[in-house]
Amino acid sequence: MDLIIILKAIILGIVEGLTEFAPVSSTGHMIIVDDLWLQSEQFLTKYVANTFKIVIQLGSILAVVIIFKDRFIDLLKLNRRKQKTAHQHDGLKLTHIIVGLIPAGVLGVLFEDYIDEYLFSINTVLIGLVIGAIFMIIADRFGPKNPKVHTVDQITYRQALTVGLIQCFSLWPGFSRSGSTISGGVLLGMSHRAAADFTFIMAVPIMAGASFLSLLKNWQYFTLDALPFFIAGFISAFVFALISIRFFLRIINKIKLTPFAIYRIILAALIYVVYF
Repeated sequence: MDLIIILKAIILGIVEGLTEFAPVSSTGHMIIVDDLWLQSEQFLTKYVANTFKIVIQLGSILAVVIIFKDRFIDLLKLNRRKQKTAHQHDGLKLTHIIVGLIPAGVLGVLFEDYIDEYLFSINTVLIGLVIGAIFMIIADRFGPKNPKVHTVDQITYRQALTVGLIQCFSLWPGFSRSGSTISGGVLLGMSHRAAADFTFIMAVPIMAGASFLSLLKNWQYFTLDALPFFIAGFISAFVFALISIRFFLRIINKIKLTPFAIYRIILAALIYVVYF
């Protein structure tokens, strides 16, 4: 496998890592680079290309696990402290995550085939990008100016369920899981950072589960020829997701969602010009 193909894997991993958890829609970005980078390689059949996308997504998921490792340990009750304070993750429980996951998880299982067959197109992604951007602007405009929920430990079960219901919008490609759930959290009275933290924590089990199931179905495509391509993409996605998530969490309370919404509209216009 030549260096050009490895370079393409690294670039695709960068795109995945930078966009998977930012509210800008990784699907919209991958549509552009898919035709420019993946389809030009003859050894990459449709199935190998799809498997590669799953692999780099796992790289992004691993980055979230690393960043929130202490939180996940607490949620799984593997880190038992003799003394706890109000600042040591007493509020958020695994049941909050489960409650938030149920709506999109159920709909995703019921309509997976329909979504894959009918909703993954340039037209539907453009719609998702624009409508999702409008939803984000609405959240910034009409969300409480003084949110009552400043950390994930203050999130109630009702809020977790409502955010989970709003997450169902993200089943429409281009809408963005983080864009929908952070916006929903803000409208429910969460700070942007609390909504983002909850979004990232909640995303790990559902994304990891779906990715591992997809890998089991596509295990035969892990050939020796394709393995360097997969490894390069995985490492690239992991590193850049680690950087982008840390940066995003640091700035989200300051800049909020509107700049990302504007970027999404520009991206939608770019995709429209390129393809139409």
